Amino acid sequence: MNTGSNTPPSDGSGATPIPTAGPAPEWADIPADALAPIDPAVLTKLANELFAMPPTAVTPPGATLGSGSPVPGGLPVSDKGGPTDAELRALPAAMAGATGLSPQTPVTPPTPESAESLAYFLQSAQPVSRHNAPALNLESSGGAPASVATLAAGVPFMPEPPVIPIADPASAPSTPSVKGYGAPVLSIPNGSLPGLPAGSTFGHPTAPTNAASAMPHISSEMPGTSFYFLEEARSFARKPTMPVIESAEVLPEAIPDSGSSHPAFDAYVVRRDFPILQEQVNGRPLIWLDNAATTQKPQAVIDRLTYFYQHENSNIHRAAHELAARATDAYEAARDKVARFLHASSSDEIIFLRGTTEAINLVAQSWGRRHIGPGDEIVITWLEHHANIVPWQLLAAEKGARLRVAPVDDRGQVRLDEYEKLLGPRTRLVAFSQVSNALGTITPAREMVAMAHRYGARVLVDGAQAVSHMRVDVQELDADWYVFSGHKVFGPTGIGVLYGKLDLLNAMPVWQGGGNMIQDVTFERTIYQAAPARFEAGTGNIADAVGLGAALDYVEKIGMENISRYEHELLVYATEKLSAIPGLRLIGTAPEKAGVLSFVIDGFRNEDIGDALNREGIAVRTGHHCAQPILRRFGLESTVRPSLAFYNTCEDIDALVATLWRIRTGRYGLQH
Repeated sequence: MNTGSNTPPSDGSGATPIPTAGPAPEWADIPADALAPIDPAVLTKLANELFAMPPTAVTPPGATLGSGSPVPGGLPVSDKGGPTDAELRALPAAMAGATGLSPQTPVTPPTPESAESLAYFLQSAQPVSRHNAPALNLESSGGAPASVATLAAGVPFMPEPPVIPIADPASAPSTPSVKGYGAPVLSIPNGSLPGLPAGSTFGHPTAPTNAASAMPHISSEMPGTSFYFLEEARSFARKPTMPVIESAEVLPEAIPDSGSSHPAFDAYVVRRDFPILQEQVNGRPLIWLDNAATTQKPQAVIDRLTYFYQHENSNIHRAAHELAARATDAYEAARDKVARFLHASSSDEIIFLRGTTEAINLVAQSWGRRHIGPGDEIVITWLEHHANIVPWQLLAAEKGARLRVAPVDDRGQVRLDEYEKLLGPRTRLVAFSQVSNALGTITPAREMVAMAHRYGARVLVDGAQAVSHMRVDVQELDADWYVFSGHKVFGPTGIGVLYGKLDLLNAMPVWQGGGNMIQDVTFERTIYQAAPARFEAGTGNIADAVGLGAALDYVEKIGMENISRYEHELLVYATEKLSAIPGLRLIGTAPEKAGVLSFVIDGFRNEDIGDALNREGIAVRTGHHCAQPILRRFGLESTVRPSLAFYNTCEDIDALVATLWRIRTGRYGLQH
C-alpha cells in the first residue's frame, strides 16, 4: 500500500498521523491511537448490513451491464448517494460506460425480487452525500469490474478528503472520486485487497453466504468478485454505517431480535422527518448538538399544529359548537397520550402547564406552602437545574425551613450514603433530577424515592432531561410528582406536564383562580373542580398540548428501547473520540449517563470553542447551563456541552471531533 505521511502534531503528543497520499488535509493530525486495523470480520459484518437493507430509488427497467446482459427492472438505490429519477432520465450516454447501465428509460417502482441487486452500483455516478449513502466505484470491463484503484475516505465537512491507494495507481483504471460522509463500497477481485483472503464472503448477518447465493443478480454477471464495505481511515469498530433508505422498514434479518414490536431503528431515516436538519448554517449543513437545551421538531408535530389551527381552533370545554368539540377532543386526547407515555394510572393525574419550571413552582406554592413550616427540611442534590433549586429556596426563606443538598462524587454521581444521612423526621420534601442537564448523570431515582418515602417525605422528580432518552414509568418510580417540558421531547415550546398522584393532587390547594377550574362561584364562596382542571385556570396552551401529543406518538412509534440503545452506542462512540483529544477534560463521567458530554479544553475559552464550532455549522451550548452549583463543584464556571438525540449520527460526532482537533492544534488561531 502506497501511503504518504504528515508531520506529527505540534502539541508534543507524539501521535502518528493518519497516512495520506498527496497534500495533507487539515485534519490529518488526528492521532493514530484513534485508528483500528482493517479487520476482515468487521468488513464482512458491514457488508452484511449493507446488503440486508432495502434501498430506495430505482434503476430503469431494461438497463444493462457493460457486457450487454440485462439487469432486472426497478432496482432500488439510495436517493441521497446516487442519481435522482430525473437525473437518471437525463443521464448522458457517456455515463453508461461508468455505471454499466442504460440511462434513457423511465423509472419504475422497486420489486421485492430486486431488493438485493446491482442498483447499488448506480451510486458510482454521483459523489457520496453527507447522508451516509454507500457508493461503488465501478468500471465495466466485459461485464466484470476491473480492480479498484483508490478508496476515498469520507470525512464529514472536511475539504479534499484524502485518497488512500490500495493498488498500484499506474496500472489502475480511473474511477469516480467519492467524497463526503460514509463508507464507500468497493468491488474488488477476490484476494486483491491487502490483508483479505481470497473468497471472503458476505450475506445477511444471520446467514453469511457467498456472493453467488446472496446476490444472484450480481454474481451471475460478475463471477469471482467479492464486495467489501470499507470505512474511513479512523476507527469504525462501533460506528453504525447504513445507507439512506426511503422508509423505516428494514428487512427483519437485518436487525437482531430485541423483543420489541417497534420497527428497526435507522437514524438516517429518522433525520428526514426533521426539516430543520436540512438547514444551512454558515454555509455548512446544520449539526444540532444542543438537544439538552431543546430538541428539534419532526414534521409530524409541525403538521399537527398546522392542522389544529386550520381545522380545530377553538377554546375548549365551554361551547356546544363543532370546533369546540374538536378542540376539546384533541386536547383531552393529548392528555391521554401523556398518561400512557408516563404509564400513569389515570389521565386525571396529568396537568398541562407551561413547562418544568412552572410545574415545580406549582408544587412549591400549592403543596409546599401548606405543608412546609419552620424547621422543616427540603432535600435536593448538587446536580439540580436552577429551576429545581430557586423555588425551594424561596419557599424555605418564606417558611423558615432549611434547604439541604446531597453531595456528588468526582464522577458526578449522587453519593447515596450521604443522601440518606440527610433524610430524617424533619424531611418534608425531596426534589431531584432523574438526569442531570449539565453532566448527563442518570440518578438512581427509584432507590432515592424509596429511601425518602421510608422517612415519610414526599418526592418530586424532575424528568425534563429523561423523557427523551429513556422509558419512564411513574407507577414503578413511585414519585409523588413527576415533571417535564414538551420541547425537551420533540414537542412544542411553552407546554409541559405535571404528573401527580391523584389523591395528592385533589388534596392540594388551588394555585391560580379563574375560568375552567371551578364548579360553582358565588360572591360568598367557590367550589373547585377536581384534578386536573383545578390546576388549569383560564385558557391554556391548547394547540401546543395537542402538538405534544403528536410528539409522544412519534417517539412511541420509534420505540423508546430503540432510542435508548442507539443513543447509548452514540454516547460511547462520542466519549471515546473526545477522550482522545489532548487537553480535553470531560466533566461528569458517571457510568450511568444519558447523552450529555460537557467538557473543557485546557487553555481555551469555552465561548471561543463554541464560536468556532458554530462556524462549522455545529450547534452546542456553552455557559453554566442554568446549573452553576454543580459546575462549581468541579471548579468551573462554564463548559462546552454537546448533547445528543436519536437523530444524531456518528458523522455528527466526527465533525465535532475534527473541528476540536483543529482548534487544539491551532488551526483556528484561538488563544491557547
